[in-house]
Amino acid sequence: VQLQASGGGLVQAGDSLRLSCAASGRTFSIYALGWFRQAPGKEREFVATVSSDGGSTYYADSVKGRFTISRDNTENTVYLRMDSLKPEDTAVYYCAARLGFVRSSQTTYRYWGQGTQVTVSS
Repeated sequence: VQLQASGGGLVQAGDSLRLSCAASGRTFSIYALGWFRQAPGKEREFVATVSSDGGSTYYADSVKGRFTISRDNTENTVYLRMDSLKPEDTAVYYCAARLGFVRSSQTTYRYWGQGTQVTVSS
């Protein structure tokens, strides 16, 4: 599966943003999907993940209550709604796909999108 992330941009603290990740292929619905991010000078970290049917989600503590992951299997797209953005949310955001159950470990994700930049100014 090929993934294409979009929707990043420059926003102010407290604003909202929605990222999208469109996937190619007819088997989109069998993959669990995740969002990860990498801030300047830091390692890439887990943000959120959603199961293949959209019924299960899991979030990093740092975004819990502010970010919402969802998917539309009819549109082959996964979303990340980000509310109450903070400057520390500034990073390149990546979407990724894996077969099987939701996992936070990025090493278990086989397919990756190219990333989209999110910058939050204070």
